Amino acid sequence: MRRARAVSDDPFNAFITRVEPGEPGTGPLAGRMLAVKDLFDTAGIRTTYGSGLYADHVPARNATAVQLLLDAGAVLVGKTHLPEFAWGVLGQSEWYGICHNPAHPGRTTGGSSSGSAAALAAGLCELALGTDTGCSIRLPSAACEVVGLKSQWGLIPTDGVFPLVPTLDTVGPMARSVEDVALMWSVLTERSVPEPRLDGLTVGLLRQAPGIGDGRVTERSDAAEARVADLERLGARVVEARIPDATANTWPQFQHEALQSHAATFPNRADEYGELMQKKLRAAQRATPEDVEAAYRAIAEWRAYEPDVDLYVSPCYAVALPPEDADELEVRLPLTSFLRWTNLTGWAGLAIGNMQFVAPRDELVLAAGLAWERG
Repeated sequence: MRRARAVSDDPFNAFITRVEPGEPGTGPLAGRMLAVKDLFDTAGIRTTYGSGLYADHVPARNATAVQLLLDAGAVLVGKTHLPEFAWGVLGQSEWYGICHNPAHPGRTTGGSSSGSAAALAAGLCELALGTDTGCSIRLPSAACEVVGLKSQWGLIPTDGVFPLVPTLDTVGPMARSVEDVALMWSVLTERSVPEPRLDGLTVGLLRQAPGIGDGRVTERSDAAEARVADLERLGARVVEARIPDATANTWPQFQHEALQSHAATFPNRADEYGELMQKKLRAAQRATPEDVEAAYRAIAEWRAYEPDVDLYVSPCYAVALPPEDADELEVRLPLTSFLRWTNLTGWAGLAIGNMQFVAPRDELVLAAGLAWERG
């Protein structure tokens, strides 16, 4: 097992485990410091999945996404903070404490890739790896003023990553620039970095997030309107846009798959879970087979939807960033309404601070992000 070292230089509690960096490899990421969300297996290095159940777990192999980045020359510097089993939208953990936001002290880092975003914002790494099932790369990236890509569903390998909701789970790169995110994406997908492009694209301005079928009225925001002049200067045509709501409540699908992911240890080892995780899993047990079936039908309909614009622009969050010790159950829906729907459609979402580009394909959001960053 590789030796963990004390985290004396981490006042933000961004890491669960720090490791002595190995020798840098060769390749496009040669020598770049990489932090990995502690949901990814890492060979010979403690991997907790943010839980007490796996506090002493040491995998034998690297997750494929981790191995691809290491093979490209990145140097692993540690495993980053997350809520228990990545089911949470704040940087809170009953096992590993609160992750603090370097960009907005006292405010949440967002979750669940909380430590990856905080480590980037604090300059403790150059590159980071996260996962996104409902907001978990993009919300922390927005809250900590960095960049993160929720990849289109099924493109980047998820093997060696503890599952939450496999139909929604995605892996994605995080960094302090779109350029670095695009370079990591190229390594993870073995595809070429797309050329920067906004010129000639039609961009839909989203002022209200689509509903996920639970009957809740989603948040509205005019924040993205401040981006319109620059988008048009870069050659885009910006139009008002809406996304149709889901046709049934999609939450039962989430709950059904989350229960399946934990079938080996819940409920038979329920007392080894944190209080909040127990509450969520017990609520998931109340989903009926009929509701689960309806949720899957609604998701299938949404994934067949073809947009009438090239991509969308919206804020990542449209409410005040909550305090780091906020009640997660009270803030999770209003905080994530502009993010959660893209996991259900399976599309890509790129967070550049609190701005989000969304499109069916990674190449489109990355091309737009690169053009935006280069101005």
